[in-house]
Amino acid sequence: MVALGSGNQALGEDSERHSIVIDIPNHWSVRRFRDSFSFSKGLTITKEDLEDEGVPCVNYGEVHSKYGFEIDAEKHSLKCVGEKYLKENPKSLLFRGDIVFADTSEDIEGSGNFTQLISESTIFAGYHTVIARPISDVSHRFLAYVLDSITYRNQVRRAVKGVKVFSITKAILKDTKIWFPKVAQQIKIANYLDQKTALLDEAITIKEKQISLLKERKQILIQKAVTQGLNPNVLMKDSGVNWIGNIPEHWEVFANRALFSERVEKGRVGLPLLSVSIHSGVSKEEISDDENVRGRVKIEDKSKYILVKTGDIAFNMMRAWQGGIGAVSTDGMVSPAYIVAKPKPRINSEYFELQYRCPEFIQQMDRYSKGITDFRKRLYWDSFKQLNTVVPPIEEQAEIIRHIKTLSDKTESGVILLHKQIEKLKEYKATLINSAVTGKIKVA
Repeated sequence: MVALGSGNQALGEDSERHSIVIDIPNHWSVRRFRDSFSFSKGLTITKEDLEDEGVPCVNYGEVHSKYGFEIDAEKHSLKCVGEKYLKENPKSLLFRGDIVFADTSEDIEGSGNFTQLISESTIFAGYHTVIARPISDVSHRFLAYVLDSITYRNQVRRAVKGVKVFSITKAILKDTKIWFPKVAQQIKIANYLDQKTALLDEAITIKEKQISLLKERKQILIQKAVTQGLNPNVLMKDSGVNWIGNIPEHWEVFANRALFSERVEKGRVGLPLLSVSIHSGVSKEEISDDENVRGRVKIEDKSKYILVKTGDIAFNMMRAWQGGIGAVSTDGMVSPAYIVAKPKPRINSEYFELQYRCPEFIQQMDRYSKGITDFRKRLYWDSFKQLNTVVPPIEEQAEIIRHIKTLSDKTESGVILLHKQIEKLKEYKATLINSAVTGKIKVA
């Protein structure tokens, strides 16, 4: 075995600050990244330069989130740039086998994320990317697996610097080491990994679909519970609202003006500043300094903030059409961009949140929001008052809340278990790739 690390004879006597020690078979060769690739960079463009038609362009976002490891413009959906770039930026065009690195990452784990062009498609590398083109006789597929291995990625992760954004530069890549057996063995290893990882990817996809189905089933059951109740044998009646349909005979539909009054009291020093998320409703504790910065929240003058009390409903005027609404579970204050509604005795705010986070009720908020475009829409108090709410007796509301909590707990347990199984499969896949490309597994 040969040790790949600083001071090793296989690397020469130059000490490599960012190298990492591994073992590979004695007859495998070790090369500096700089000696195995030529370099270029992606187009200097922004999202605004992208179009629906033209020459496909892969940007760092697709590398991180959609098409990591490999890209094929014939089957992967990409935004495009105009054909003028073909003449003006030929060095940003990709060739089959080219590696495209994302040059920034929001976390250390994403440092070194890349995709490889696996087709003859005409395609550009876009913004925030580094192009590495193989210049030696190697199996491109084997090369991709090496760059995806834990051993190689650790070299990059040890070299990058950053706090919230980690930069991956040409200099960092050039100082890393890669290794190869003979080309025939490279092809065997790549074929072996193609077969094994395809099975693992299929298993992961099945479990991800199971998670989606669990969440979908949960949402269907919540929708049914908050609009039709828990008794399947109850007599039904027409709600009088087309999109709501039938409801239990003893339930009612009210406009929100009959259920809420607006709370406009000012916030007080010492109360936590709460937020409303489109994913999880109203926060249960004060938002962090990081969230303050990202949300451009300034809290120097707390007299501008609105008091909220346990049991209130709060919604973000600008995000209500996306589901930014929820029940308040602790006294606090919220941004003046929020509306606070104080419920009257006939409504339980937790039940109201469950109802208004269902798709049909989110769509109702969307219809009543005012604005020319989506991101200018606002749901004002005068519009909120006109929304229709399905109202069962208060005792049934509490029963539905308990039922949905039990349902949610069971669903969450199932989702957590599936996520753990997915992580185990991903860990095994990473170990398998690393073992194969470093010669720990004999591939016939």
